[in-house]
This record gives sequence, C-alpha cells and structure tokens, in this order.
Amino acid sequence: MNLPHCPKCKSNLTYEDGDMLNCPECFHEWSKAEQSEMAIEDEGVRDAYGNLLVNGDSITIIKDLKLKGSSTTLKSGTKIKNIRLIEGDHNIDCKIDGIGGLQLKSEFVKKVTP
Repeated sequence: MNLPHCPKCKSNLTYEDGDMLNCPECFHEWSKAEQSEMAIEDEGVRDAYGNLLVNGDSITIIKDLKLKGSSTTLKSGTKIKNIRLIEGDHNIDCKIDGIGGLQLKSEFVKKVTP
C-alpha cells in the first residue's frame, strides 16, 4: 500500500489501524481525515508569515541567528537573494556574501515582495 509518511517524524513505516494511521517510531497517531487536511495545507514551504516560498525568491531574516560552529551572527534584516528549497528541517539553501553556503529554517525568514 501507499501510506503517507508520519507528519511528526517523517518516518515511512506508518501503518493503518482502522480509521487511524500510526507511526511505530514516534508513536504519533492521526486520522485519515487529518491526513487529507494536512495534504492541502502542506502545499509547499512557507515563511514565518505564511507566504509561500519558491525557488529563486528573495528573503529577509527576521531574527538574529547565531551560526553553529562559528562566532558569526546573521543580523535581523539581512537580505538573501535566489534561494533554493530543499527537503528537511532546514529547508532553505542559500549563499550569503561574506559567509558562503548556508541552510536556514523557513520559520526565521520573511519573503521579500518585489
């Protein structure tokens, strides 16, 4: 069967139990009706304000972010052009002048409208 991945931990080991879907890894349980609603809501990557992001968009960082393994901090208001969306927790791949390649979480950015 073609069952959806777990919405909580993204495991592909989900199984059906009556009208419910279950994840054996994180023990998350959800109904098939909820799954349909999640599919509609999960149309793509959204910024902190709910705006849909696409490859090539420009974004602004909305919160100071410390870079892991570095003493550098990305300041709020930093503009980033030409983003690329990827799978995973850090779902934005980008390059920042002076820093280089970086992955960000969409919850800390705002889409810049032209």
